[in-house]
Amino acid sequence: MDASRDRAALARAGNPRNNDAVRKYVAEFIGTFVLVLGGVGAAVLAGDHIGFQGVALAFGLSLLAMVYVIGPISGCHVNPAVTLGLLLSGKMEGKDAVGYVVAQCVGAILGAGVVLLIAKGMPGGYSAVTEGLATNGYGAASPDGFNMGAAFLTEVALTFLLVLTVLGATDARAPVGFAGLAIGLVLTLIHLVGIPVTNTSVNPARSLGPAVFAGSVPMGQLWLFIVAPLLGGATAAAVYRTVFRPAVPISAEEAERALRREREARIADERAGTRAPV
Repeated sequence: MDASRDRAALARAGNPRNNDAVRKYVAEFIGTFVLVLGGVGAAVLAGDHIGFQGVALAFGLSLLAMVYVIGPISGCHVNPAVTLGLLLSGKMEGKDAVGYVVAQCVGAILGAGVVLLIAKGMPGGYSAVTEGLATNGYGAASPDGFNMGAAFLTEVALTFLLVLTVLGATDARAPVGFAGLAIGLVLTLIHLVGIPVTNTSVNPARSLGPAVFAGSVPMGQLWLFIVAPLLGGATAAAVYRTVFRPAVPISAEEAERALRREREARIADERAGTRAPV
C-alpha cells in the first residue's frame, strides 16, 4: 500500500528531469522572444532614429540581459547555431537540442509578430511585405546590395565568431561572471559589421521569425540564413575542441551537476549570512 502511495505521489509530482527540460525550453522561448523583440523591434520601430549602431547595440543588450536572466536555467542559447556549437563541443545533452531549437523558433516568430502588431499602429500602418520587418537577405534584399556569396561568407564568419565567443566565455577556465558581457559585446560587434551586408542573422531563429510575416522573398532566401550560421557554429565547435580542449574532459552532465551544486552552495551561504558582501 505504501509503495502504491509513493508511486502515485511521484506521478502527481512528475518526473524531475522532465520538469527541468520543460523549464529549459520555456527559458529559451522567452530569451529568443526578447532577443527578437529588442533587436528586430529596434530596427523596425526606431531604426530611423538610432541608425545601424543603435540597432547593433539593441541586439547586444538584449542578449546580454538574457544571459543573466535565463542563463542559469538553460544556458541562454536563444540561437540554433549556438545550440549546435554547444552540442558538438560536448557542452549539452543531445536529448535537449531539438526542444531548444523548437522553443527558439517559436519564440522568434512570436517576437516578430508582436513587433509587427506594434508597427501597424504607425500613422498610415505598416506592411511587412513592403517594408521587410528587418528580414535578412542578399542581392536586392541586402541593405547595401551585397551578393549571395558575400552574404554566405559573412554569415559563416560572423556566426563562427559568436559561437567561439560563447564557447570560450563559458569555459571552466574563463573568468567567472563575465560571460554575459563578452557575448553581448561580440553580438554588438557582429551587427556593426553585418547589418550592411545581410541585416545580420547569425541566428536561424532570428531570420525565421520576421520572414514568416514578410512574404516570398525572405522565405525564398531563408535557406542561406539557416545553412551559413549552422556551418559557422559547427566550425567554431571544431576549433574549440581542437584548440581549447581541457586537459581533463568534463561531460555536459557532470558540468551541469557542478553548476547546480555551486548555485545551491551560494544560496545556502546567503541564507546563513556567510557570503562576503559584493
